[in-house]
Amino acid sequence: MAIGQELSSIDFQSMIGGPLNAVVRAQAQSAQTSVDFIKSVGFNAPDAANDPGKPTMVTFSYDKPIETKDAAGVITVTPTKFNLTVPILTMLPIPYLRVEEVTIDFNAKINSVVESTSASSSELAASLAVKAGWGPVSAELKCSYSNKKSSSATDKTERTYSLIIHVRAVQDELPAGLEKLLGVLENSIKEVKAA
Repeated sequence: MAIGQELSSIDFQSMIGGPLNAVVRAQAQSAQTSVDFIKSVGFNAPDAANDPGKPTMVTFSYDKPIETKDAAGVITVTPTKFNLTVPILTMLPIPYLRVEEVTIDFNAKINSVVESTSASSSELAASLAVKAGWGPVSAELKCSYSNKKSSSATDKTERTYSLIIHVRAVQDELPAGLEKLLGVLENSIKEVKAA
C-alpha cells in the first residue's frame, strides 16, 4: 500500500473528535460537580417538597471592645461578646473549572521497504556435422537453447502511530447568577450582640 493511501485510511474524525468529545463531557461533568458542591455544602436539605432549603450558616462568637462615655466624659472600654453569622458559601472557594485549551498532537511514521531482485541467464549451444560418402551428402544439425530466469521480491511496511493530548483547565470566573447569589448571601451576614 502506498504511503498516501496508508495516511488516507486513518480515521482522523475519530482521532480528533474522540478527545474533543471527551473534553466536552469532562466540562459538563465539572459543571455538575460545581452544582452538587453548592447544593450539598451551601444549603441545608429541604424539609418539605416545596421548601428549597435554606443557606447553611456558620456562627462565630468573639469579643469586641466597646467604648462607653459617662456623663463626666470618662471613656470606658468593655469587652463585649458578639455573634457573627455567615453563609458558608461566602467563605469557600467554589470549584468552577473551565477547559481553556486542548492540543492534539498526532504523529504517524510509516516506513515502507520494497526489495526486488531479478536474475536471468540464457545459453545457446549448436553443433553441425556433415557426412560425405558414396551416396548423397548428409548433414546433421544439432541445436539447443536454454533460458533461466529467477526473481524474488520483498515488501515490508512498518507503522508507528502516537497520539498526545494536552488539556489545560483553569479556575473560571463565576457565572453572573452565582455572583449575584453570593452577593445576596453576603448581605445576610449579621453581627449580633450576644445575650
